[in-house]
Amino acid sequence: MDAPIATTPLRARVEGGGTPEMEHWGIKSEAGLLTDVLLGPAEGFRWMGEENAAWSSLVRETERKGYQFDKQVAMRQHREMVEAYHEAGVRTHFLPLDEANPYQVYARDSSFMTPYGAVICQMANPRRRGEYAPCIRFYMEKGIPIYDMVSSGNFEGGDFNPVGEKAVLIGYTDHRTEKVAADQVAGWFRDEGWEIKWAPIDQFYVHIDLMVCMLNNECAAVCLETTEDDVIDWLKARKIEIIPATFRETMALGCNVVALGNNKILSTTAAKELNVKMRAAGFEVFDPEMDMFLKAGGGVHCMAQPLRREAE
Repeated sequence: MDAPIATTPLRARVEGGGTPEMEHWGIKSEAGLLTDVLLGPAEGFRWMGEENAAWSSLVRETERKGYQFDKQVAMRQHREMVEAYHEAGVRTHFLPLDEANPYQVYARDSSFMTPYGAVICQMANPRRRGEYAPCIRFYMEKGIPIYDMVSSGNFEGGDFNPVGEKAVLIGYTDHRTEKVAADQVAGWFRDEGWEIKWAPIDQFYVHIDLMVCMLNNECAAVCLETTEDDVIDWLKARKIEIIPATFRETMALGCNVVALGNNKILSTTAAKELNVKMRAAGFEVFDPEMDMFLKAGGGVHCMAQPLRREAE
């Protein structure tokens, strides 16, 4: 399964397209059966507070309301999330701990997986840019090729949202993700034959996966109040049923859920109304308490980097 580090390419992408797909690792959508997920280590997690407030409206609210961080609670909540993955039959892998990067626990930001290898992102917050190093070390040790590395500006993994095979929703705010970097990423995947749907959003909403998350191949949780009509129309044209999330829950990261496959969903207790709707639609929902992480600006989807999904 793992390849020697010396034979693992740091740039697997074929110029102009035609990059071969990996045999073992990789995802073709956000909704296949999840077998392996990459998570960040909780041991080094702490709230960055003012260091991160400029980069997240969610963190600004945490600062404004004076919430306090509790490391023991955070560690317990992280364990409960990991246990939910294991109960659903998902193998968990962890980025190497880097004490200088407490937000590497949000493993979706620093890289994203494709059928061809991992893409290393460029973080907007200068205090988080070092997260690229543990990512590269992990992928090299696992023998997972690096498809390419974003080099033209800021791009974070929550803005690369595959909704089906060779179809992706790419968001940008010109803050956390910049249009120039989104253009670079889109160009790579357009060359591979992918359909690109743009989702420009206000920086208040951080990433597109705050408001659109696939639940299975035919259904998505979507905040209709914040998602542009053309994006909703595009999803409906692809025969994707929409389960609506409220604005209030969305801004508490309630729509930021992970499809586990076999109609199982990793959510949180913060998404009470959405959880009811998903269960009514036939989904089995895991909903651990995750407020120590939500108040720092990231949900369970932000914390999860799928490494391998099987077709359902």
